[in-house]
Amino acid sequence: MKIPEKYRKRLMGLIPVERIITWQVPRPSKELIQELLGYEGLTPTLADILDSLGIAGAIPGSVLKPVLQGKKIAGPAVTLRYVPERMAPAQSYYAKAKAKLADRDAYAMTEPGDVVVIDGGGRGDISAMGGLSTLMAKKYGLAGNIVDAGVRDIQDIRGLDYPVWSRGITPITGKFRFEALEINGPVVCAGVSVHPGDLVVADDTGVVIIPQDLVKEVSRLAVEALKREERLIHVIEEGSSIEEMKKVLAPEKW
Repeated sequence: MKIPEKYRKRLMGLIPVERIITWQVPRPSKELIQELLGYEGLTPTLADILDSLGIAGAIPGSVLKPVLQGKKIAGPAVTLRYVPERMAPAQSYYAKAKAKLADRDAYAMTEPGDVVVIDGGGRGDISAMGGLSTLMAKKYGLAGNIVDAGVRDIQDIRGLDYPVWSRGITPITGKFRFEALEINGPVVCAGVSVHPGDLVVADDTGVVIIPQDLVKEVSRLAVEALKREERLIHVIEEGSSIEEMKKVLAPEKW
């Protein structure tokens, strides 16, 4: 497989090139992303919209927890899939084997504002990301990482003020425990399917994955719902009459 010139000098060769499934990631406009980020209460509203469309795309914040409170991100997904190493860690150390982690090569496939989604099979006890990985992600200008595995070096993640959602916090390295199977292929993150280019939105409440082909429609419906909610808040705060509230709260409007 020929490596596009754009990535030739960026890739570190941590994963066989044939395991990079696609070089092309569809990305929504920056204007759309900025409009969404201008609203509060984003993930609950997006989860409601996906429910109405029959799409399973929401992950609770109790499952993938934010390492940093108060962060809100939105960006297209670049994916990395890990599977368990077959050889026991002690054997790999003894044999001086090569680690099979590939987060740096996943970062090399990104553009500023992207979100790297790491499928670690839900292994919150094993780290798929640490301090050096965070520093690299920050260098590439990423919006954040969603990690369905553990993370470590928490003081570095917090010190770099880099948004991360993870399955758990652990001191145990993924070196010789994880093997990178694919970059930019379909992954599963906390039970939700994620494809490259899907829009990832995350805040303190949770993570929402919007399929790439539905991003414009879901965003439009979400903005409409958020504006209705803003109107309702205004009506309540202003002490409006019951009749006025009924007009806003009518079931057909929600």
